[in-house]
Amino acid sequence: MDLLRSLPLGLYLEQPQTWLHKIDPRVKFAWLMSFLTSYVLANNFWRVLLVVILIVATLIARIPRRVWQQQMGWLLMLSFFVLAIAAISPDGLGVDYQSRLPANEQILTQPANSNNIKEPPPEKKEYSYVLFHKGPVKVTRYSLSLAVRLSTLIFTVIYSTNLYLLTTAPEEITSGIESLMQPLRRFKLPVTEIALTLTLSLRFIPLVLEEVQNLFRSVMTRAINWKKLGLKGAFKVWMTVAERLLENLLLRADQMANAMMVRGFTSPNEHRVQWHDLRLKGRDWLAIATLILFWGIRLAIGTQA
Repeated sequence: MDLLRSLPLGLYLEQPQTWLHKIDPRVKFAWLMSFLTSYVLANNFWRVLLVVILIVATLIARIPRRVWQQQMGWLLMLSFFVLAIAAISPDGLGVDYQSRLPANEQILTQPANSNNIKEPPPEKKEYSYVLFHKGPVKVTRYSLSLAVRLSTLIFTVIYSTNLYLLTTAPEEITSGIESLMQPLRRFKLPVTEIALTLTLSLRFIPLVLEEVQNLFRSVMTRAINWKKLGLKGAFKVWMTVAERLLENLLLRADQMANAMMVRGFTSPNEHRVQWHDLRLKGRDWLAIATLILFWGIRLAIGTQA
């Protein structure tokens, strides 16, 4: 069981360098916020389109298949199960549609004109609130719409964030966010401290995954007979593992703090590190223009009905 390879959540892909890696982190952050905010009050067509855009962007960027295959597969499977369960669940509306026309329709004839030309009867469009109903399985228009909203929301939020972390180094993320937060210095907000805290938290994610992986391996190598332990014994074992995990993480945090103090890094304002020289290049302006087109299409499509 290798969590760092099977589910690289929040990990940065150093090699190979794709065109997504070379875009300015501030522009990528604007794209990430656009994916997370354009979803609000959007119709289902736009929500499905966001999922398609994320999948196509991953394929065009030529990110190695081993990196995104399993993770995207799990997310698509989870989204499909949410779609299926929400679609067949009761929608809570209890709509009983009744036709506006009477049960016995009256045939109204019009007098023939001089040319004896009969106009074709108007076509009737039948409306059905229940899309599928067979046995206990019942899919309505509202339940299907809700299912699409939930499934696409799960995929968009998780995968867009992970794609941003996958193609952006932690130092680039903090530098970009610190650059965008510069106007907040006027309100005496600790922008540098916030950026430093974000850097350390992003660097801490691989350590957490590594500790979880090591503890799982230690449990597996001991060949514990779970049937003999029973429910109470198994609960005690996992509580011990959780306690050990917390202790190891606190130890790692203490070691990181001591290493910073030894190097004299006691205040980010006095020991400021310039991670990257952020400058917008041609590819960044192209990404900004595409982002403007993105929002133009979003506004043209409209909101949900």
